[in-house]
Amino acid sequence: MNDGNQVERHLVDAKTMAKILDVPKSWIYQRTRPGAERIPVVRLGKYVRFKPADVILYYEGKVGSA
Repeated sequence: MNDGNQVERHLVDAKTMAKILDVPKSWIYQRTRPGAERIPVVRLGKYVRFKPADVILYYEGKVGSA
């Protein structure tokens, strides 16, 4: 069964998240470090992964509240 929410449940790497947001991969990594404006991240040991829907909702909330 292929429902429309299947993609939202998958985790993506920094390269894919950068493509989704149309920003450099370095910008994504910078936003995962302490002290930065941090985006929602899932840490798997030394790896970082992202739920695209969570990151997009985070920024939509920032834009809507500005």
